[in-house]
Amino acid sequence: MNDVTTIVPKRKKTILIFGISSFLGSNLAEFLKKDFRIIGTFNKTPVHIPGVLTIPCDVLQKDEVQLVLFAFKPDIAIYAVGMSSLVDCALREDMADALNTSGLFNVVDYCARYKTQICYISSGFVFSGEKKKYLEMDIPDPNTSYGKTQASAEFYVQKTSLNYVLFRCCKLYGRSITPKRHTWFELIQRGLNKKDHVMLDDYVNTGFLDVYYLAMILKICFEKEVKNRLFQISSTDQMSMYSFAKKYAETFSDNPTFIDKGKWTFPILASQAATHVAENFYYDMDVSNIEGFLNIKMPTIEESIQYSFGRFKGVKKTASGQKKSDGVNFI
Repeated sequence: MNDVTTIVPKRKKTILIFGISSFLGSNLAEFLKKDFRIIGTFNKTPVHIPGVLTIPCDVLQKDEVQLVLFAFKPDIAIYAVGMSSLVDCALREDMADALNTSGLFNVVDYCARYKTQICYISSGFVFSGEKKKYLEMDIPDPNTSYGKTQASAEFYVQKTSLNYVLFRCCKLYGRSITPKRHTWFELIQRGLNKKDHVMLDDYVNTGFLDVYYLAMILKICFEKEVKNRLFQISSTDQMSMYSFAKKYAETFSDNPTFIDKGKWTFPILASQAATHVAENFYYDMDVSNIEGFLNIKMPTIEESIQYSFGRFKGVKKTASGQKKSDGVNFI
């Protein structure tokens, strides 16, 4: 009698994305759905992503959060809810605090009950923007309402959760799933396509990454079952949004003369205004930790834009002689 070996397919992990209608949540869902079972929640903006189940849930209502976590018992919950506009957070501090922190607190509490790992996406704006390189171990010192809510969320997750992974990110760009909710990146694209002048800030310097780079890193970390770590995710260089747009126009063969240099309102906290005398802000995050941990090389801003060129226009650009890593070469 012949021996018959039965191969049991590996079970796909279930990822629940709170805030799947957001720019971040929808892009993560689109990328991760190939390798994971994705479920997403929305509040007031229903979305349709092929291959993804989406359901309504208000993260400010504890009973709704508990119900969705009990129903699906996901392996991982990604919190992609919140207000990410510096100006909007300053104008609506109560709403920013509710979505960026209170909603997260509800999710973290019930994740612990159902043994679900919480994944939180934070921001380099937890720092004050001094001209220095920030490390993961540096104590957050935010000078904006947005940064303050992010720092509070980071602290709560680290102090209360026994199974978490935090990603403190630079400025992410890409396209929105919601036609009427344009991202700043799409507004730049639209302005250049229409040959309209676009005025962009030249005083706040950050890293810039295509949102799919973050999705790649999340995929690797989830597959490796990374636990209780904080990683900083950024391009290896920084520039202003004005310089980013110039670099974008160069790569996408748009006319850079329609990009105008300006100074946007930076809503610094009143308590921090007296301590920051320089006009410029710098959010330069050290990425050696994630590079060493995953054996990858983070890209420059120019390399990220080149990747986006291939992703959006279907022209694949590759580089030779790259070091083999965990399935991702950031060129």
